[in-house]
Amino acid sequence: MINNNVIHVEGLTKMFGDFTAVDAITFDVKKGEIFGFLGANGAGKTTAMKMLIGISKPTSGKANVAGFDVFTHAEDIKKNIGYMSQKFALYDDLTVKENITFFGGIYGLTRTRIKEKSEALIEELGLENVATKLVGSLPLGWKQKLSFSVALLHDPKIVFLDEPTGGVDPITRRQFWEMIYKASHQGTTVFVTTHYMDEAEYCDRVSIMVNGKIEALDTPKKLKEQFKATNMNDVFLKLARG
Repeated sequence: MINNNVIHVEGLTKMFGDFTAVDAITFDVKKGEIFGFLGANGAGKTTAMKMLIGISKPTSGKANVAGFDVFTHAEDIKKNIGYMSQKFALYDDLTVKENITFFGGIYGLTRTRIKEKSEALIEELGLENVATKLVGSLPLGWKQKLSFSVALLHDPKIVFLDEPTGGVDPITRRQFWEMIYKASHQGTTVFVTTHYMDEAEYCDRVSIMVNGKIEALDTPKKLKEQFKATNMNDVFLKLARG
């Protein structure tokens, strides 16, 4: 790791045959930062994230995540990060408690620690009345908040969120972002992809990908100044339209 950076990426590239999905991207992410990774569908966001979380090997370039090299220590990366996928990641046919216990075991927590974490998490989310209900019976917003909390169960250095608020109502989205702020204030780095441009305003810094390349990277305020835009949606449209 370099300085206070928990993610260091240099010239990272992913090719599928002749197609370049991620084209020599370079950036750093600091400890405790909320880093927004934006782009239209097909821009390369998810492909880039898959390389960073150790489930897809880059074609070339360098990347270091939580102190580990993506080429040689992918398994160590997986142990030191949290991940919440675009598609809901918990098991519908297990109860709330069973899901927490199951993932706690996967993350290598002791039974005592799982019990402590489970009780604290259920209380914090206000799920006492549904703790023994199947997750599949919960509203989507509750599922998403539970999924995020489970991704933080093992106190990872970084949590990767792939479009975590897709399909939820505006109130739940706001509550979800309050959880993200709390995690960030406690020192967890949050790397989040989103296609909601208003959510870009909540990030400390934002990168915008277009056709596999990072075309802009700065704070929302500075990006709006740079592109003479009133909001991040206008910034995105100017970049996407070239």
